[in-house]
Amino acid sequence: MTVICWFRRVLRLDDHPALVAAAQDGPVIPLVVLDPAEARDHPASAQRQAMALPDLDASLRRAGSRLIVRRGDPATVLAQAIRDSGARAVHATQGSPFASDAGLDAVAAGAGAQLHLHPLADLVPRGSVLTGGGTRFKVFTPFWRALRKTPIAQPLPAPRLSPPADWPHSDGLDWPEARAAMNRGWDVMARHVQAGESKAHDRLEAFLGRVDARYGARRDLPADPDATSGLSDALAVGEISARRLWHRALHAQDAGRGGIEDFLRELAWRDFARDLFDDAPDMARSCWKPDWNRFPWRGDSPDAAAWRQGRTGVAMVDAGMREMYATGRMHNRVRMITASYLVKHLMTDWRIGLDWFARCLTDWDPASNAMNWQWVAGCGPDASPYFRVFNPEGQAAKFDGKRRYQDHWLKPGADGTPEFAAAVPRAWGFDPQAPALPAIDLGQGRQRALEAYARFKR
Repeated sequence: MTVICWFRRVLRLDDHPALVAAAQDGPVIPLVVLDPAEARDHPASAQRQAMALPDLDASLRRAGSRLIVRRGDPATVLAQAIRDSGARAVHATQGSPFASDAGLDAVAAGAGAQLHLHPLADLVPRGSVLTGGGTRFKVFTPFWRALRKTPIAQPLPAPRLSPPADWPHSDGLDWPEARAAMNRGWDVMARHVQAGESKAHDRLEAFLGRVDARYGARRDLPADPDATSGLSDALAVGEISARRLWHRALHAQDAGRGGIEDFLRELAWRDFARDLFDDAPDMARSCWKPDWNRFPWRGDSPDAAAWRQGRTGVAMVDAGMREMYATGRMHNRVRMITASYLVKHLMTDWRIGLDWFARCLTDWDPASNAMNWQWVAGCGPDASPYFRVFNPEGQAAKFDGKRRYQDHWLKPGADGTPEFAAAVPRAWGFDPQAPALPAIDLGQGRQRALEAYARFKR
């Protein structure tokens, strides 16, 4: 019996529960569906997925298989792939947090196949790490303590694959809609991506070979790219699993490597965000603390446009926004700084920032994105208090004291400036020689935010 394995953001062979189950069922047709709507709404993430496909296809071919790629609405494409192949079963990864599974059972059944959904290879299944009272954790630290005591399942090895008697047609490995959405930015971003499952494993081993006890401090330095693993994009598109990272990191810790506990804690934060998102799937659109839905944030505005375009006149903010637009990445410390500036100094709705990050980040993850924005805004679970307002200049002095990061993206003669200029739409009229003026004095912006918070709490 021929079966389809639908690779839904699990663009790898290692530790792929759906693929293991499919291989046990019969000859496997590996399928990837490229949704034009996703390319429109999340172009950087779509490009990152597209860049992973050649390596995935090559890995499958070495295993005696191949990758079938179809473009279009996922439900429509899935039904047609079932009819074209005569498959009687479809094995796929659960869509959350990236997509809904609603209606897929009926779609598969209508085309003559049974759908089997398998969990992501995250650290733990959703809702499995609970408080003593049997409820989900709402605060990260106790979640982390409980998770750290929880046995994490071993990663699954890549299965042996049997090919079908006949292969259905493939639309090819390119994603034209993503190229169109990225426009000038595609070629620029491509220079900053290391795509593919094999490279993800190489990058992990390189990181574990250099990480040390200074990791907890060095990870906050945006001008030190070797301080972090840089694997968030590989995790987001599924080139490597969280379980694989966890167990390889534990092995390094057992071998005497320092800094591993902080790294494991970051992996746990990702699971914490997904657990909360599973419990509150509207977290990307509605404040987790309902009262905060009446907070007087501003809507979109010229100030928010300047923030998106990296021309706020605040150096650390502009450097981060330019890094993200050109490369699809932004250092985590800088994400907090740029987000805080938008929602507090500019008093702008956190959802405006969330949507922009969702368009521009190659490591876009709906759960982490929502969790992090609500954390900064003060309206989410275990959130930073609203009255905690990051001072971008103070943060820059602390974490980029020699201005290496800021100068890279802001100085006209530095390497980052032409990268950003080549990526942005011409309609932005970017002029590297034109200085931007801050919309508001940092002290005044902080005071305005605190006064708004005081009025809101009355």
